[in-house]
Amino acid sequence: MTSPPLGPPLIQADAVVKRFGALTANDHVDLTVAAGEVHALLGENGAGKSTLVKMLYGLLQPDAGRILWQGEPVVLDGPRDARARGIGMVFQHFSLFEAMSVAENVALALDRAEPLPRIAERLAEVSRAYGLPLDPGRKVWQLSVGERQRIEIVRCLMQDPRLLILDEPTSVLTPQEAEGLFATLDRIRAEGRAVLYISHKLEEIRRLCETATILRQGKVVARCDPRAESAASLAAMMVGTTILGVRHDAAEPTGPVRLAITNLSLPPAEAHGVALRGISLGVHAGEVLGIAGVAGNGQEELFAAISGERPAARAEAVLLDRRAVGGLDINARRRLGAAFVPEERLGHAAAPRFALSDNALLSGHATGGFVRSGLVRRGRLLGFVDEITRAFDVRKGPRDPEARALSGGNLQKFVVGREILRSPSLLVAAQPTWGVDAGAARRIRQALVDLAAQGAGVLVISQDLDELLEIADRIAVIFHGRLSPAMPVKGLTRETLGLLMGGSGFPAEEAA
Repeated sequence: MTSPPLGPPLIQADAVVKRFGALTANDHVDLTVAAGEVHALLGENGAGKSTLVKMLYGLLQPDAGRILWQGEPVVLDGPRDARARGIGMVFQHFSLFEAMSVAENVALALDRAEPLPRIAERLAEVSRAYGLPLDPGRKVWQLSVGERQRIEIVRCLMQDPRLLILDEPTSVLTPQEAEGLFATLDRIRAEGRAVLYISHKLEEIRRLCETATILRQGKVVARCDPRAESAASLAAMMVGTTILGVRHDAAEPTGPVRLAITNLSLPPAEAHGVALRGISLGVHAGEVLGIAGVAGNGQEELFAAISGERPAARAEAVLLDRRAVGGLDINARRRLGAAFVPEERLGHAAAPRFALSDNALLSGHATGGFVRSGLVRRGRLLGFVDEITRAFDVRKGPRDPEARALSGGNLQKFVVGREILRSPSLLVAAQPTWGVDAGAARRIRQALVDLAAQGAGVLVISQDLDELLEIADRIAVIFHGRLSPAMPVKGLTRETLGLLMGGSGFPAEEAA
């Protein structure tokens, strides 16, 4: 596609500096985004991307340098001021009230009060105009994740932004939904609006963006036309070295079954949850089995049932190495050789205000030899933290900081390393590389593959099809609480998986 000619600079960061104590998050950063441009902002976790866009949206103030809007220096006194000037932002994590309607959620985000019928009318107009269909009266809990993403974008567009900042907008979309979003962004660009696009999916960057600014350790290290680069060269600029691919040859499973689930059904844990219906699967020693699916189709419920956070009605519905464990709790399952990496890093996988050693104790007290005669072996815990740090390149300041002090990617490496270094016979990992940079993702994926090669069964629940196609031997798809048969990766395509993720091939009443 030929891009329209770019207009004058819309927003500029001029030698912007932002410090948090001794840490310089942005070090004299320059950025220019022109009207009619889709501009990529790339970098590792902790490179300074989030800090920069928070300043562009008025959530933070620079310590030095300046921000220019349409050529004039400005002080953005909060998001409301940014929106008034024409800057909109769609964050990676949704901020929606599930019990409220689409129109009510939009009304809460608008800076000017309007009658709800008028908001619903404008919402319908904007959603049709940009190819993002929404029913203003539907409750959010009734919507797919792709439809929820549309709400975030449409309510931003309803404020008529000149600049739209998007943070990881396709992380929870099927390939087909992502293509629909790309078409919308092409339309936005053609109107002369600008898009600042943050994503770790480098093929998307090459598809969408004319320009990329690359940050490393708070500094701009490169500017380029991503269409003239490869995903590998972009990743190398981000981390400062060449990133190798994962070493993995997909094969049919031949080892004994580590995890067997037979006809597992569970009612929803809460009003808007998903019921599991007749789930059956087997994870063999030596294989990585992937489960694909759009968020909200039962992944959390399945993880809870396998980990023991929710017991099954029948003990024999879940077997670990042929032992019925459906009624056992998570510690009992850990003692039998299982390990678990939840989707949510802070709050589920790690307690934010606890030191890393205390987080290691929370998940390893039953199996790690960290407690003797009722006393915590603090030296052993610190040694384990050091071992994880070395093995998984966890970058941190103090030896034993609080979990919340780590960047998202480094905390993810710690959580995954904490479980893998226990040498489990079964590892269940949900979204193991969600929101982490290319270097950290490669390290985590290789560790999962290597664990399987050592004889463990590895079950990976992920919305990233590129990830599953790279590391899995077989892939199943979860949709509305049902699971498709696992299919060998060889010969599988993103399109086939995307159709299954949208309900094709499931019973008609489920796909409705």
